[in-house]
Amino acid sequence: MRSTTPASAPQHRPSQQRHRRIGRGWPAVAAAALAAAGVAMALQPSDGTAATPAPGYRQGDLRLDTDAIRALGVTGVQARVTTASGRDLVATTGVAVAGTNRPVPRDGYFRIASTGKALMATVILQLVDEGKLSLDDTVDRRLPGVIDGNGNDGRKITVRQLLQNTSGLHDDLPGFDTPQGYYQHRYDTYTPEQIVARAMKHHPDFRPGTGWSYSNTGYVVLGMIAEKTAGRPWQEEVESRILKPLGMRHTYLPGTTSTLRRPHADGYQVFASGERTDVTEQIVPDLGGYVSTTADVNRFFRGLLGGKLLSETRMAEMQDTVPVDKRIETFWPGGRYGLGLVSRPLNCGGSYWSHEGGEAGYITLNGATDDGSRTVTVSMSTSFNDPGKTLRQHKAASGLVDRALCDTAGNGQGK
Repeated sequence: MRSTTPASAPQHRPSQQRHRRIGRGWPAVAAAALAAAGVAMALQPSDGTAATPAPGYRQGDLRLDTDAIRALGVTGVQARVTTASGRDLVATTGVAVAGTNRPVPRDGYFRIASTGKALMATVILQLVDEGKLSLDDTVDRRLPGVIDGNGNDGRKITVRQLLQNTSGLHDDLPGFDTPQGYYQHRYDTYTPEQIVARAMKHHPDFRPGTGWSYSNTGYVVLGMIAEKTAGRPWQEEVESRILKPLGMRHTYLPGTTSTLRRPHADGYQVFASGERTDVTEQIVPDLGGYVSTTADVNRFFRGLLGGKLLSETRMAEMQDTVPVDKRIETFWPGGRYGLGLVSRPLNCGGSYWSHEGGEAGYITLNGATDDGSRTVTVSMSTSFNDPGKTLRQHKAASGLVDRALCDTAGNGQGK
């Protein structure tokens, strides 16, 4: 059953502020559920016509891989593999609501969290393509005085460094680590300026350009830059530049609406105490707050890597990568970070591109070959506070992505 707010928990309503916690690119705050039941599997073409099996990676393979994720204590899993022909393998396993037999929806909505960073990076690079912005512009040139204090200096941080997580900006994001914290803070909101102000209370992690550290704060600043450059809310830029052109009709921002559209699987977090909590209802900040479907996420990466959104020059810059730090490399072995895009090696040779997302209750992994002809998205409706369980979950989902990209076309050559 869905968890409800206990009588002792305070009832909070959304404030007038509009930003809370940025969804992390990997599950830094985790949660989970220990129920799983049933597997639904289908081979479904994108256009709704009858499909023929793809060579290599087939129904049984996707069934086994999603089952393996479910066996780790994940309540529900949905996965979609879009093959080079445009036809889709779709699998669901587990349940949509713990304690019931309700199946996970095949086209369910979920929070994509930091996968939204790839959307933001695309908008920024389009503005560069149009000559409205330069990757070498400093933050101070675009947002005078916003980055200042405790050694932070907007005159020394560039747009490129924000995109590549080499700015050194420290993250100090509000969140919750206990069920009580969830009930108390799930409706909290923060403005972008407040998120940046929290970071300014800390010294930088390193001098700009001398290291790598995942910085949600940096992408908050990018949203502010996009908004000032375009002269309208950055969300409208995403809508007009990406969602509408690609036909991503099931991707949206809930704003201060704390619930998801139906159908969806409920999201669960298992806290350090071992207590499982339904954390579906919460207000997530704008960039990390995007809600989507596996079909739309695949459509985005297919369009981006297929050359529909950026010029060849900007795409090459987006794919100019640097090594990630040792902590993140535990989750992304051999991983490298570009401008809002992650490169990871394939076991069959070459590499693939992605940007995963982790928010309380929802973990998303995805991947696409270099030309975008084959794409994969895996959505899991459980996250864990236990690092070991989080890593096992991540490895299982990464394995699914790797095998699907390698085998749906006989080879997995990326870049």
